[in-house]
Amino acid sequence: MFPSTKMLTLLLFISLINLPFCSLTDRNDKPIIGVLAQEVTSPKPDQTAYIAASYVKFLEAAGARVVPVMINKTLEEYKSLFSSINGILYPGGGVSIISSGYQRAAKIFYDLAIEANKRGDYFPVWGTCLGFEQLMYLTSEKSQLFHTNTSGVALPLNFTPEVKGSRMFEDFPPDLMSALSAEPLTENSHQWSLATLTYNTNEDLKSFYKVLSTNTDGNTEFVSTVEAYSYPIYGTQWHPEKNAFEWSRPYIPHSPSAVRTTFYTAHFFVSEARKNFHRFQSKEEEIKALIYNHNPVYTGNASAFEQIYLF
Repeated sequence: MFPSTKMLTLLLFISLINLPFCSLTDRNDKPIIGVLAQEVTSPKPDQTAYIAASYVKFLEAAGARVVPVMINKTLEEYKSLFSSINGILYPGGGVSIISSGYQRAAKIFYDLAIEANKRGDYFPVWGTCLGFEQLMYLTSEKSQLFHTNTSGVALPLNFTPEVKGSRMFEDFPPDLMSALSAEPLTENSHQWSLATLTYNTNEDLKSFYKVLSTNTDGNTEFVSTVEAYSYPIYGTQWHPEKNAFEWSRPYIPHSPSAVRTTFYTAHFFVSEARKNFHRFQSKEEEIKALIYNHNPVYTGNASAFEQIYLF
């Protein structure tokens, strides 16, 4: 005897409720990520801060929209923006990590992120190069960087055993992980680094971050990739965005594996931002904040960046 249509419907319903529950509401498919601006070296009227366009493209390529986080705003303005965006990226650059508009804003968002994550509000933070150094300073409250000969060189990553349980590299294909450890795919543009010895002897850093990779300039071994143990906070001393989007320097790798590194790294951070559900109070406020309201300018003939946004 064949079961009735009603019975089939009931059986189907029972089978569905026994499956792991996954709702689209558990994922934010319209993430908006803040990118922190920083002071320009020679300011002009209406051009006191900038963001390199490669960081914007980096995030957009993985399905996020970008809001510029301006420097020298009030604490209340930063708190309002924090509650509206789904993550923040501290880019590379050349300003002070101890005293600058960049540093002040970075600290405010870092503190807000720590507080939010403690109460279950998942908010990811990413630091690249200067941003990595800024994170180390914010966590340890000390300037502990060591001068290294790493200004303009591509390097393979020396992965630590911690990489096997990392969130950052979990979805990287095995062949790309092999290429990252064997080929110079990560571009470095920094003169200061966190020496591995410093990390190992600093309890604040050691208890907060796991080291996923190290590198060396031939004399000093330094930390090149970290992720926090208990928070969605990540840092790379190297530049994942440059491989696909910057062309003015000969030492930037552009091989297929190098470009894949850009996109897998971007995909990871944007996937972290998808776990956050902050939003602007209105569509009008959201539209006004987006970087689409600004136009990048070509600077590839005069700087290390192909394009920058000036504010």
